[in-house]
Amino acid sequence: MSQRMNIKQAKKYIEDTIRLYLKKDEFGQYRIPVVRQRPVFLLGAPGIGKTAIMEQIAQELQIALVSYSMTHHTRQSALGLPYISHRTYQGMEYDVSEYTMSEIIASVYEVMEKSGVREGILFLDEINCVSETLAPSMLQFLQYKVFGRHSVPEGWVIVTAGNPPEFNKSVREFDVVTMDRLKVLEVEADYKAWKEYARQKGLHGAILNFLELKKEYFYRIETTVNGRSYVTARGWEDLSQILFLYEEEGLGADETLVEQYIRNERAAREFAAYYDLFNKYKKDYHTGEILEGGAKAQMAERARVAPFDERLSLLGMLLDQITGEIREDMERSDYLTELVKNLKAIKAAVEKMDGEKEALTAQNPTGEPKKLSVSQMLENQIQGRKNQMEKGRMAGSLSEREQRGGRRLIRFLEEERKRLLLESLSGEKEAFGLLKKSFDTQTEEFRRRVQLTRQRLSNLFAFVEDAFAEGNEMLILVTELTVNNDSARFIGQFGCDAYEKHNQELMLSERGGSLMEEAASLNLEEIN
Repeated sequence: MSQRMNIKQAKKYIEDTIRLYLKKDEFGQYRIPVVRQRPVFLLGAPGIGKTAIMEQIAQELQIALVSYSMTHHTRQSALGLPYISHRTYQGMEYDVSEYTMSEIIASVYEVMEKSGVREGILFLDEINCVSETLAPSMLQFLQYKVFGRHSVPEGWVIVTAGNPPEFNKSVREFDVVTMDRLKVLEVEADYKAWKEYARQKGLHGAILNFLELKKEYFYRIETTVNGRSYVTARGWEDLSQILFLYEEEGLGADETLVEQYIRNERAAREFAAYYDLFNKYKKDYHTGEILEGGAKAQMAERARVAPFDERLSLLGMLLDQITGEIREDMERSDYLTELVKNLKAIKAAVEKMDGEKEALTAQNPTGEPKKLSVSQMLENQIQGRKNQMEKGRMAGSLSEREQRGGRRLIRFLEEERKRLLLESLSGEKEAFGLLKKSFDTQTEEFRRRVQLTRQRLSNLFAFVEDAFAEGNEMLILVTELTVNNDSARFIGQFGCDAYEKHNQELMLSERGGSLMEEAASLNLEEIN
């Protein structure tokens, strides 16, 4: 019997397995032969995040990902279509049955071709729900990594997933021979592990606060007189996205909307009621004023005597707002760090042209060399970044955050290139000067944002001190800021005296220290 684990533990286990499977010897051969690389089999209830962690692993290891749901495949699409091939054996001609390449294997090669990434994960979901005609071929695939006559390329690790039979009537129990060729991980829903992911992802504060109060509604699948009802982690995440859009458009989110994502009548009703209460708390407490440092004394007094669920909701709203601002700041920090690299490359090229009186050259139609201008350098960087992002997108190894950062960088480079083309410039040194001026404007704006966020964070600590003294609310605040990667990086990089004070008092510094050590200082002066 395999040991049960939560989705975070499963992610770590799979990531370590993939690292080992891709480990090579001194001759460039994989240390574990392909035939001995047991596929991982994630066995767990639907909607707990099995697919999501595969995307995260591919992004973190910078390898490709190809995903397929096996319920969509027939024997022909998985193994290939038969055709007649003419062969000659010992002078005699024969008709022999051959098979075209499997759609699945072809997809792997296509991703390798378009992305340039040679190693990756082939993720096959619902593998224990394959059709009756395909089932006999799965044993061969799991042992030899072969569909039909075509093998999974070397460097591609197979991870599979499936639901236990109680959740899916189409499930086929694997026999001992098949199970003996798999690394089986039984995964179960775990709120604490999911909460960490949800905070990093920026899920709606109302959902996180509600589940903190009603953990029993995080994940639930049950059969009632009205049929099967269910609440899954996937449902909460999808609901979060639509709530943000409803609020942007000024639309009212009611129980009818909630029920489309939370398929449990009681959970949907209670969350819809809490969502209304959440918005009422936000108005009553003027959370914006609290972070601005303008909270009135009666606000702190009301919070002090409020029921537990109200205090927890208020703290959750404030945390949600400040961590959202911090996340935006750290994304800008990462963007500016990348932008520095681009500008340093241009600066080096301009200095070479200016100092040596020689140009970086490209051939024009007449074959004569010409100088590569700053605007042309920008164009090359734009195309290079777009190609890099497209390859990452094709490989499935580009996170949403990396995509946002890449688009932000491309937008800056494109805007500056257009501006330089409209200016009358005396030379490339002046062009670079204008480029750097735009960069300096952005870094100064970033510094102002950071100072504002630091002040708002200090105001939050001051309010919690005033309203709750050294109660559990302060412990929750410090803990959440410590385990959140963005806030830990922010505090490690830019500091927060109030956090340091309470962190030491509550003896949580050991947990936060390792995260803060990873936060390299943002050096924005390197291109001066």
